[in-house]
Amino acid sequence: MIVLKDIEKTYRIGEAKYPVLKGIDLEIESGEFIALMGPSGSGKSTLLNIVGCLDRPSGGRFLLLGQDISLTSDDELARVRREELGFIFQTFNLIGRISVQKNVEVPMMLSGVPRDERKTRAIKLLKSLDIAHRINFCPVNISGGERQRVAIARALANDPKIIIADEPTGNLDLKNSSEVMNILTKLNKDGRTIIMVTHNPEITENCSRVIRLRDGRILENA
Repeated sequence: MIVLKDIEKTYRIGEAKYPVLKGIDLEIESGEFIALMGPSGSGKSTLLNIVGCLDRPSGGRFLLLGQDISLTSDDELARVRREELGFIFQTFNLIGRISVQKNVEVPMMLSGVPRDERKTRAIKLLKSLDIAHRINFCPVNISGGERQRVAIARALANDPKIIIADEPTGNLDLKNSSEVMNILTKLNKDGRTIIMVTHNPEITENCSRVIRLRDGRILENA
C-alpha cells in the first residue's frame, strides 16, 4: 500500500540546510496498524506529513496505492488527501463555530457529495461513534474526548483506505485516550490501514508494528 525508498527531507533556511529525514526505507501493507515513535526532532512528524501527502520529500521515491507521488500534481495530491486519506490531529482541527454535523460534512462537501447524502452519512458516522447526542452542538461547547470522536467521524467521511493519526491521544486524559484507541483498533480490524505518531508506548499494544526513529533514520522496525 505504501512504499518509501531512500526518502530524504531537507529544509533550507537562508543559506543553511537542515536534513530531517536521511534515507528512509519502509513498506506498509494494507491493514497494518503502524506506530511511529521517537524523541522530538527524530523526524517522525515529518515522515507522517510525507506519507499523508502534506509535504513532499526532497529525495527518494514514494509510492502510495501504486501511484508515484513524486510525479503527482498538486491538484491530484489534494484529491488523494481528500478521498484516500483521513486525518486525525492532536488538536482536533475542528471548525469551532459550526455544528458537529457540519464539521463531519466538510470533507464530503469538498468532494462534491450531494447535501442529503452528506447529512445521512454524517449522522450515521456520529451514531457509530456514540456522539450523535452532540450533533447540533459546536465543537467549542463539547469536551476534548467528544471533539476527538467528531474528528474521527470527519476523518471517515469520505471512506478513506488509510487513516493518518498525529498524536490522537495527546490532549486527552487516560479514560478518553483508551476510548480513542479502542475506536482506532476497531477501525483497523475492520480493514483500515492506520499510521499513528505517538510518544506514549502504552497505547501501542494493539499496533502491528512499532517503528522507532532517531536523527532522521529508522532504528527499529518490529
